[in-house]
Formats: sequence, C-alpha cells, structure tokens
Amino acid sequence: MAPRMVLQALMAAGVAALIAFPVPAQEKGADAEKAARVGLDAVIKEQTRQTLPVLGRLAPDRAGVVSVQVSGVVESVPVRVGDRVTAGDALVMLAPDRLKWQRELRDAEVQSAKASLESARTQASLRRQEYDRLKGLKSSAAFSSARFDDAGMELAKAESDAARAEAEVARTAANLNLADIDLALSTVRAPYTGVVSDVHTEVGTYLSIGQSVVSLVGDTGMELEAEVPGNRTQGLVPGTEVSFTLRDGQTHTALVRAVVPSENPLTRTRKVRFRVADEAVLHGAAANQGVNLQIPAGPAQDVVTVHKDALVNKDGRRVVFVLADGKAEMRPVKLGDAVGTRFVVLSGVEPGEQVVVRGNERLRPGQDIEPMGKK
Repeated sequence: MAPRMVLQALMAAGVAALIAFPVPAQEKGADAEKAARVGLDAVIKEQTRQTLPVLGRLAPDRAGVVSVQVSGVVESVPVRVGDRVTAGDALVMLAPDRLKWQRELRDAEVQSAKASLESARTQASLRRQEYDRLKGLKSSAAFSSARFDDAGMELAKAESDAARAEAEVARTAANLNLADIDLALSTVRAPYTGVVSDVHTEVGTYLSIGQSVVSLVGDTGMELEAEVPGNRTQGLVPGTEVSFTLRDGQTHTALVRAVVPSENPLTRTRKVRFRVADEAVLHGAAANQGVNLQIPAGPAQDVVTVHKDALVNKDGRRVVFVLADGKAEMRPVKLGDAVGTRFVVLSGVEPGEQVVVRGNERLRPGQDIEPMGKK
C-alpha cells in the first residue's frame, strides 16, 4: 500500500475513534462556573458622634497640706514620705504636758464654779424661806412692812447670785471642753486615707497654729480632669460616656461628672471632671498621670455604616459587593468617617442590605455567590 494511502487510512481511523469515544468535558465547563462562597455582613444604621482627642490627667479626689491646730513642740513624727495612712492615723504628735495641765486647771475651775453655785442656791433658798415667812405674817400685828421689803430685796440678790454662779459653771465647763479639744489636737491625725507625699516638720520644732506638717494625697476614688475647648462642652452633660487610654494602651470608659462653669480667658477652655466607670483600672496609677480622652465633638447622629472588610479598591474607586438575587452586585460607595471597625457610608448602600466581607477580593460583578454558612 502506498504511503499516502496508509496516512489516509490512519486519519480515518482516528476520526472514527473520536466519534466513538468523545473527549469528556470538564464538570460544568467554563460555561457553568461554581458559585463563590463568601462571608456576609449587614449594612446597619446606628448612632455615632465625632470625637475630639484631649489630653487630661488623673486628679485625686482629695489632696493637700495637713496643718496643726494647736501650738506646741513636736514630740514625734511617726510617718515618712511614701507611707500609706488611713483616716485617723497619727501623723505628728506635739508634747502634751502643757496641754494636760491646762486641762487640769480648767477642770478645777469647773469644780470651784459648781461649789459656788451650790452655795448661791442655798442662800437663795434661805432668803426664799424668810420672805415666805414674813409674807405669812401680813395679817398679824407682828408684821413689819420694812422688814418684809428688806427680805424681798435680799431674795432678789440671792437669786441673782445663783444665776451668776450658774453662768460661771457654764463658762468654766466650756473652757474645759476647749482644753479637751486642744489636748486631742496635740496629735495631728490623717483626715482621709492616702499616701504621705511630703513631711514639713521634724522633732523639736515649735509649731504655731496653722503651720504645715505633712502633704497627703488621696489615691482612692481618683477622677479624670481635662481642659476642654469651651465650644465643645455642649454635649458633655453629666452621665455622658467618653473613652480614655492609660499608659497600658487599653481603652476604658469614663462618665462626665461635672463641667465647671468657668472658662480660662487665655486658652478658652473649661475644666471637666470625669468619673471612671471601673476604678479597678486605675490600680497603680499616680496623681497627675497623663491620660488621652476622646471627647464628643457634637451631638449624636444617625448614620449608615458598613464593616471595613467590605471595602474593595477597583480601578481607583472604593466599592462593595452586595448580595442581590444570589449574585454579586458591585456598587461604588462614598465614605465618611471611621466608626471603630466600620465606616460611615454617605451613598451607595441602604440599611439591611448584605455586603460581602470575606472572599470579595476576587469577585466579579454578576458572579453567583453563596453565604459560607450554607451548603
């Protein structure tokens, strides 16, 4: 057989084989693409407000200088800088001897005044009896008008002396109470719980009334304080929540307690105090430590937001893929400010629509999509 005839026979056999055993097509082929499985998230409408970063500080609810209230020589100083004290603990003790003897002197004056009062009351009682006896003789021949008048005057004088003695008892008793107070104040005690930040005196120093002995900082019940621009305080009503961060970088919550109605004419700011929602986060913090606060810049507004993972860059545009009748519909969106992990959407989507947040990088417009939770 000629070579040409052999080649023709082989080609005919190949065509017959192809007809008898066709090449299998790929499952579904390129014309029937499988639906892409994606993660979805809803477009929501929520309240939000813009915030303004403000630098604040931790402010102790109590801090100041403790002073002595009586004069005397310092006998002992039982505290040092850094010591923690509770309300009522001794900070400084003055020599008490002089005050003790003053108290004894006042007590003796009280006893003397009480004795004088008893004597005056006895005399008044005797004069009253004499007066009543003479008064009973008015209808008898033995009655003397002059003697009766003298008895009346002596009774009035005796009662006046008794009243004066009673006032003297009250005066001396008041002096005794003052002496007791001075003796008690010879020990200067902590007015509140805190930490001694400075000691201003030493043993042997003579102190006059009002001189400083220690500085005390209360480290319980600290608040936040910030100087906020006056035009940003309208929304800071008591109870308003704000966020703040400490040195640990963690975000915490505080509540507005008060806005001081006094504006600094140089900085045009007002002092605002915040109460920390969970005081445990301030454990180990120090007075005047810096904090960063996020202050509401205006009233809350209703906005439409999408999750940040829904946003995709396509040809220089920000777009999202929306689930529409089982297909991916690409829509350009106009964005506003960030709100946590979401973005405000000014146009492009509506609340309630489902947008793709996972698997959207390779999606094509019109492609079939299936939520990851379905099979």
